[in-house]
Amino acid sequence: MRLTRIRRGGNERLVMTIKELAYSAQQHLEASTGARYKRAHIYELLAASFGFNSYASLGADAVFTEASLTNRRASSSGLVVQNRCIEIGYSPEVAKAASVVLPTFLTEHEIGVIRIADLVAHLRFESEVGGDSDDDEPDDLEDTVDDRWANSAALIFPILLDGLDGAASKGNPLAHYALALIHAPGDEDDGQEAGSEHWYKQAQAGRVLSGVEKEWADVYSANLARTEKYEHHLREAARLGQQDALLDLADRFDDPAFFEQARTLVNSTPALVAEIAERLGRPNDARKWLTAAAEAGDSEAMRQLIEDYDNDDLQRCWTWVYLAELVGVDLTKDEYHAIHEDGSPYVDDVGGSMFVGGRGGIELVPLSAEREVDARRAAQEIFQRIDDAYSRA
Repeated sequence: MRLTRIRRGGNERLVMTIKELAYSAQQHLEASTGARYKRAHIYELLAASFGFNSYASLGADAVFTEASLTNRRASSSGLVVQNRCIEIGYSPEVAKAASVVLPTFLTEHEIGVIRIADLVAHLRFESEVGGDSDDDEPDDLEDTVDDRWANSAALIFPILLDGLDGAASKGNPLAHYALALIHAPGDEDDGQEAGSEHWYKQAQAGRVLSGVEKEWADVYSANLARTEKYEHHLREAARLGQQDALLDLADRFDDPAFFEQARTLVNSTPALVAEIAERLGRPNDARKWLTAAAEAGDSEAMRQLIEDYDNDDLQRCWTWVYLAELVGVDLTKDEYHAIHEDGSPYVDDVGGSMFVGGRGGIELVPLSAEREVDARRAAQEIFQRIDDAYSRA
């Protein structure tokens, strides 16, 4: 069995699948301890090296990584390895040796594990902000790579894909969703050369290509395969009930399944969900999610509710105006400003024609004194819930 090796920072490191990791670990253990180990037991000891009671429990919750973000390293799990080794029938002497050799081997080759849920959180974070900030990253991730590797591409080693494929084959919706995020077409795919599809079809028809024509055909083929994998895993995750996948399916493929469920928890802002609902022509869902956004303190959602959805309920509209005041926004104030023809802020030094941009303030018929009290009270109650939520965060 041949393992690919790469160099990073002057250190040579293995790039392997899970089977190759088990084979390499077995060879190293046997050479270092003089004992013989069953291959099935190696998997159990690998899991124990990261604190898991069994390989099955590791596979259900986490995947192996190489030189990337990780929840756990093997350096502190020697006692767990020793105990597990004894449980599966090895002598205390062999178990003690394995408890030193195996964690050291894994550490030297930068093998770690990451919970699938945290991998998904990281991949979503990378896609949303481009990896330029550490804000809102999962708290228990240990960053073990330098800046050159601190992005999603650094995670995508064969061993990680192997683990995700295994978990997905057992019906793990998060594993399917992680694979969908990994294979999701990026912005660069939108700029694919016009000739790519043509040359791809030429190759499919049996024409032998070379040079740039072959490169274009290969790029198109790779993007096509990636897109197919993305859609397959996204649909599988959605079929298994993964809420973020259902929402992505609505966003990318106009599938309404997300909105046909009664659930309200999703790892996206309510305003974004409302925007997707509007695009799918679902005004009731858009109103529902805009209301959730407004009740979380989103003043833009409050404005949109007043203008588009709650304009037949004057007291409710004033409730949003009063709530906006409480979060520091005056919806009744005009927001006009000078702009250039292209919409950018007007700069005197540049000169040229001046246009007016912005928007006017909300104008509402005044409420009676009694209804105003009710509207302000409702706004205060919502604001108190927002404040309580921030306090708990």
